[in-house]
Amino acid sequence: MNNADIKKQAVVLDPVQRVSEIAFGVLMALSFTGTLSVATAGQEEVRTMLYAALGCNLAWGLTDAAIYLIVALTERHRGDSLLRRLQDTSDARAGQLQIAAVLPERLAAALTPDTLEMLRLRLLGTPAPRPRLELEDLRAACGVFLLVVLATFPIVIPFIFISDATLALRVSNGLAVATLFISGFILGRYAGGSPWRYGLLLTLIGAALVRMIIALGG
Repeated sequence: MNNADIKKQAVVLDPVQRVSEIAFGVLMALSFTGTLSVATAGQEEVRTMLYAALGCNLAWGLTDAAIYLIVALTERHRGDSLLRRLQDTSDARAGQLQIAAVLPERLAAALTPDTLEMLRLRLLGTPAPRPRLELEDLRAACGVFLLVVLATFPIVIPFIFISDATLALRVSNGLAVATLFISGFILGRYAGGSPWRYGLLLTLIGAALVRMIIALGG
């Protein structure tokens, strides 16, 4: 695998990011449908709720996409600064400690001084690229936006095609539970844990968060 392949894989949304954005979109939509009183809701109230839910997720999708780009650029600048600081450090042991400090704790603990020195020497000859956003970053940001927005539709579509508000709400909640469970299931498989446990846990956490959001006026 060459450096271009590694770089490309680094900017693609991983399952954790995808699930996080989907869950966020679902919870935001539920915070609107959960405030709908099916006993008194008329067509105008339902329509207002639909516009509010979609508008909110559009806004937060754009916000999340912008934050993704800011974080990506910040991490590039930090990586550039760390590399330049390493290259300006003449002491070998100090350079090794700098490398170990930015690695995950377990990985750093498993590396021997010889391995750290090999990494240090390799990095000394690595040119520091200019930190900037690239096309893949923009594509990933678009993915963030689409995930948040598309997660709204399973929640609001029942209100579009089902005239009975009570039935529409039940179908909407069922789809929301299914979406959260499937998202947790995928997360569990990715983590190497129990997919069923992750699915159930994300569903329960999602339900609790929606109640808190509604209670706090969100």
